[in-house]
Amino acid sequence: MLGMVPGNGHPWSWSAIINGYDPEVMAAKCTYPGIIDYLGQQPLDEVRVSGARVTHLWTDDPAEAPPIAEADFIDHVVDGPEDVIGAVDAVIISTDDGSDHVRRARPFVEAGLPVFVDKPMADNLEDLAWFLAARCRGARIYSSSALRYAPEVLDLRARLAELGELRWVSSFTAKSWERYGIHALEAAYAITGPGYQWVQTAALEGGDVVTAGHEGGAAVTLPAIHDAYGSFGAIQVCGTGKHESLHFTRTYEAFRAQLVAFVDTLQTGRDSHPFSQTVEQMLVIIAGRESRAGGGARVEIGALRDELMEIVRIRNAGEGEDPEELLRL
Repeated sequence: MLGMVPGNGHPWSWSAIINGYDPEVMAAKCTYPGIIDYLGQQPLDEVRVSGARVTHLWTDDPAEAPPIAEADFIDHVVDGPEDVIGAVDAVIISTDDGSDHVRRARPFVEAGLPVFVDKPMADNLEDLAWFLAARCRGARIYSSSALRYAPEVLDLRARLAELGELRWVSSFTAKSWERYGIHALEAAYAITGPGYQWVQTAALEGGDVVTAGHEGGAAVTLPAIHDAYGSFGAIQVCGTGKHESLHFTRTYEAFRAQLVAFVDTLQTGRDSHPFSQTVEQMLVIIAGRESRAGGGARVEIGALRDELMEIVRIRNAGEGEDPEELLRL
């Protein structure tokens, strides 16, 4: 478990979900009340993931690691992230800064280790091209938002036929588009499936409202309002027959399902979902940024994808799998 940035307590929560935890130490030392709350709602003897264990921990601020290791039964706190190479089977990059993930992931990709990268995997085209080029060369790189696995979303997806043809999906997130827009998008994506065609951003004071067009005919609205924490995970789905409203609240179950999916991938060698979907989602995140920078101009996903393919081909120069083939999977 590698890395921790302000506002993101995944080393506390993800390590606890995998290893189990000491509730007294967690209550005394964890600085994220929400984590204490949702972990505390689960039977203590059920909080762990069979077949996996977090054995090594590194945090950007060295002072933050010892209490996490104590609470979550992590045996080794290392001085530097690369110290885990040769001692672990896989790594989790547990930071949500998409502009810094290539730097963090590179040593482990080059060492041949499977890497799970916290959302968003990349928030710019050059870094997305690096990850895609590495996948084409056989690197085992994975990324997702826990909203892909949200029980509320999965329940609705199983009943989508009741709504008729989709016409509008709205999925809300707090915080910034760059860091948390992927949560809103991944929930919507679980409902619509792939096929995003264009993106347009209306910049507001204190947030953004991103609208995307889907090939199936639905409009998808993805508001990211920085201070609207109480509305995080509010989702509206409107079809020709009826509509549904839901609110994501089952945080522990979503995070656990996300981590179990990664462990299953390590054990079986099969991706939990196509990497092509992760790439498309990152293109939507990047398009949202580009549209905002362009004063709200519409950004075509196809054009952005073509630019991405060209960067990857130049970087790989014929080495590894054709990126077009990989993205058709």
